[in-house]
Amino acid sequence: MPADSGHQLIEVKVQSLQQIFNSIDPSPFHERDLDPEAEEFIVSWAQEHNLKRPFKLVVHLGQTTDRAEAERILQEAIRNYFNYRHEFNQRELKQLLRYGWTSLLIAFGFLAACVSAAQAINPDLGRFKAIVREGLVIIGWVAMWRPLDIYLYRWWPVYRLGKIYHRLSTMLVEIRAS
Repeated sequence: MPADSGHQLIEVKVQSLQQIFNSIDPSPFHERDLDPEAEEFIVSWAQEHNLKRPFKLVVHLGQTTDRAEAERILQEAIRNYFNYRHEFNQRELKQLLRYGWTSLLIAFGFLAACVSAAQAINPDLGRFKAIVREGLVIIGWVAMWRPLDIYLYRWWPVYRLGKIYHRLSTMLVEIRAS
């Protein structure tokens, strides 16, 4: 991806501007959804590059059109679409973290119950009871896996995708004739 005055360029070549928009979306206005393939292309390019430098979408358009009007329409559509995706992502992140807290509370309670039950078993009474005692402790710790998985691994990819959506919502748009 070439750089252009400090911007990281995301370049797309299309015949008509309509290829960027979702053809199933009935809205004739600028709040239109992007085509899923166009979104995937833009987001995948953004994921591979530095989020500290701004992005610029350069659309190489095969069809002649009023460039200024097309840039305005596309700029507004990009801003609206990726703002919506960012807001939706933030709700997903909050929901994931809330689920993590709930899982953590349940897992701590279960761990406490398992450890208490294990301590109530006298290991001197036989090998089977010693195995049950150790099994209870292990099961209690296994129950901690889900909340630990959320707080160690699952939240940060969702957070990073939200940052990408936010950066994409503010990117400049330029249309060039191809």
